[in-house]
Amino acid sequence: MSAPSQRGTATPSRSRDGAESRAFEIKGSVFTLSVLHLLTTDLQAIAAELRARSPQALEFFRDAPMVLDLHVLEESGAAVDFAILLRLLREHHLVPVGVRNVRHAHQEAALAAGLALLPGTRQLREPPPAATEPKEPAPPVTPASKTITQPVRSGQQIYAQGGDLVVVAAVSAGAEILADGHIHVYGPLRGRALAGIKGDVHARIFCQTLEAELVAVAGNYRVIESPGEQGWGQPAQIYLTDNRLLIEPL
Repeated sequence: MSAPSQRGTATPSRSRDGAESRAFEIKGSVFTLSVLHLLTTDLQAIAAELRARSPQALEFFRDAPMVLDLHVLEESGAAVDFAILLRLLREHHLVPVGVRNVRHAHQEAALAAGLALLPGTRQLREPPPAATEPKEPAPPVTPASKTITQPVRSGQQIYAQGGDLVVVAAVSAGAEILADGHIHVYGPLRGRALAGIKGDVHARIFCQTLEAELVAVAGNYRVIESPGEQGWGQPAQIYLTDNRLLIEPL
């Protein structure tokens, strides 16, 4: 007679005092993920640009998780050799962990390379689905804002989920502030500021004094490597136009 099959959840082990001991727990959390927007499938061109980047710029992303955005390539139907691309990025200490804006036809290749499938920020031109009954439009949602009145210290991370972040104090070097919408800093902005982190290309960063190490909008980043760069030490705004991140004095 064969042994009965075991189904359902495993029985937790018990410690010597009889208390249950779990092997692991799964909990949700929020992390900052940089986004690498691929504009070509030419691996030699990608390798050349990685070599041309300054060591200071790449050091900010050394061994940090990164998402590959394939929106530009997927619109043209181009395929990506994920295995070779990932090997190339890891040689430069970049750690790709997921991919977004990838067509259904290319998802198996991404999964086979060990990449997670993340929600896209734009609608790809997939074949239209079968007709369904029209639905009532959802009411508009007013984004919430988060206001911080105390200085953001080095090592702190502040995230405004679903709206704007307003900091009525200084942001120290080594601190990180993030928002799904705009970022307003009414004081010196040092450290890192990342606006529109879920892909809002219309998000902006406003600050009273720009002294940041890194700024980013919708995954497009810029490392400020010297105090002589445009806008340094002045009231400034940072925004995207034509996929370029601009810094302008206010």
